[in-house]
Amino acid sequence: MPKNKENIKTRVELLAPAKNLQFGLAAINHGADAVYIGVDKFGARSAAGNPLSDVESLVHYAHVYNAKVYVTLNTVLFDNELEQVRNVINNLYEMGVDAIIIQDMAILQMDLPPVNIHASTQMHNISVDKIKFYEKCGFKRVILPREFSLNDIIDIRKNTSIELETFVHGALCVCYSGQCYLSLAINGRSGNRGECSQPCRSKYNLLNDKKEILIANQHLLSLRDLNASQYLQLYAMNGVNSFKIEGRLKDISYLKNITAYYRQIIDNMGVVGKTSSGNTTFFFTPDPEKTFNRGYTSYMIEGQRAQMASFYTPKSIGKKIGKVIAVYDNAIRVDVTEKVNSGDGICFFSNDQLDGFLVNRFENNIITSNKPLKIKKGTVLYRNYDKEFEKLLEKDATAERKIDVDVTFRAVDDGFELEMVDSDNCSCSVAVECEKIAANNTEKSVAMIKQQLAKFGATPFKLSKLNDETCGKYFLQSSMINELRRKAVDSLIEIRRNTFRHKGEPINKEDVAYPCAEVDYRANITNKLSAEFYMNHHVDEYELGLDVTNDFKNKVLMTTKYCLRYEIGQCLKSKNVDDDYKGKLFLENNGNVFELRFDCKNCEMQVVGSVLK
Repeated sequence: MPKNKENIKTRVELLAPAKNLQFGLAAINHGADAVYIGVDKFGARSAAGNPLSDVESLVHYAHVYNAKVYVTLNTVLFDNELEQVRNVINNLYEMGVDAIIIQDMAILQMDLPPVNIHASTQMHNISVDKIKFYEKCGFKRVILPREFSLNDIIDIRKNTSIELETFVHGALCVCYSGQCYLSLAINGRSGNRGECSQPCRSKYNLLNDKKEILIANQHLLSLRDLNASQYLQLYAMNGVNSFKIEGRLKDISYLKNITAYYRQIIDNMGVVGKTSSGNTTFFFTPDPEKTFNRGYTSYMIEGQRAQMASFYTPKSIGKKIGKVIAVYDNAIRVDVTEKVNSGDGICFFSNDQLDGFLVNRFENNIITSNKPLKIKKGTVLYRNYDKEFEKLLEKDATAERKIDVDVTFRAVDDGFELEMVDSDNCSCSVAVECEKIAANNTEKSVAMIKQQLAKFGATPFKLSKLNDETCGKYFLQSSMINELRRKAVDSLIEIRRNTFRHKGEPINKEDVAYPCAEVDYRANITNKLSAEFYMNHHVDEYELGLDVTNDFKNKVLMTTKYCLRYEIGQCLKSKNVDDDYKGKLFLENNGNVFELRFDCKNCEMQVVGSVLK
């Protein structure tokens, strides 16, 4: 059978989002080693829920490829939901889900089957002590904050053996996950309940302590999108076990394109291998700039840096394709690096605002638009809708994933036997009882057997090697060969599903002390079992979470490593702070005023609900 490359040093999981069953199947077909998906309730994306039957179908499909399915149950829970959640977890375990992703510690107080549990990034997994505590409690994996630098990850790896999952691509929450209450405070939609209204993508005025507007009507909290593709090998070599793609609310072209892009990068590393089975062939060229993106940043991987935000728009800008060299009434002459097509969406920045148009015609480097254009010579152009690329990705056949199998066909005492052995050494054999009749034409018999046994079609398998031990000596019906092949395929699929059902570990109920003796509202305690968990782990005092109290006055509604002062060149550590920026700063939006506080020692910014309309 095919052997793994001898130079592979580590295996890393590529983890893709699944909005629904269709998306989950597409993610696996495009090379994902695992997918994460939500059920009807209790996931951090309430708009991406799914019936349990669809999750079960995804599990059955994934396990054929030794791929895993993780279910998001990562919201805070109320008392009247606890029994329902426990029942859901039991159902998920019975159907073979590989892990559940949680935020609420109440789940650890439940009487559960031995299902693997992952600590959601919503749990604010920010310190070595906290992560070591989770490991002692029986968590299989911790999902690291997006804010971690490579050095932070190295430190965690040195001090723990728990599996580490880190985001490598997609939208960035400006706040530490699980610590954002801005949406809840403004309009009652809680991020910790999967209902975030994304106030970080809204426009704000920046005010000084004199209430003068320093920056007007810009998206001051809206970050660009993460792209860590150039750091994957460093991550893998320093102990990251899973590369996570964000995007359970994105469209299927994004899912296919980005999953394929990272699959190719990982496969081309050489020293890093996949954790699932099969090889994927793509029928398009992946390009992360051609699907939704707000411009890319590597964020905090190398530490704090400027140009993380996208002040002028929270929308996708797509891919830079060139610039304007002449302007006419409703047309422009352009210098572009790629072909433009009718129906493409083109955008550009004008007066600090994103503008755009659809292409009616492209000929001789002249773009005719669907409307009169107010655009200047020299303006940089982006394509945020590539019609041909989207049309290609809408097709079903954009990728093919196959598992290599060796097939042996032989004569036995009372008929014939077909044996299959795949690249994971899973094997099966099926036989048929029949009379052996000598072949009149050996060459024709050999050709027929080879042809029929190579017909794997839409199955998960691809013929790697055929051993025909009959050497064409017998006359055989092609229908009999086909039936043997079909039965062998069905048998091997079932064997693989049973082989790659991953058993979990029991939750550790030992007497392990939580790192802090007191916790405030940011522990997000919203039910009796969660409170019980902290008390059982030596927490003396706790506050209830804001989802219960709704007490926002003077509360820190957002804590972020992104610093607005740093982004605009007004860092308080600098000697060049303008006089207007030396005092307190505030954000104003639709009558709500929020104080900004700056912790320069830890390089963090806080948004405080001091003045709510």
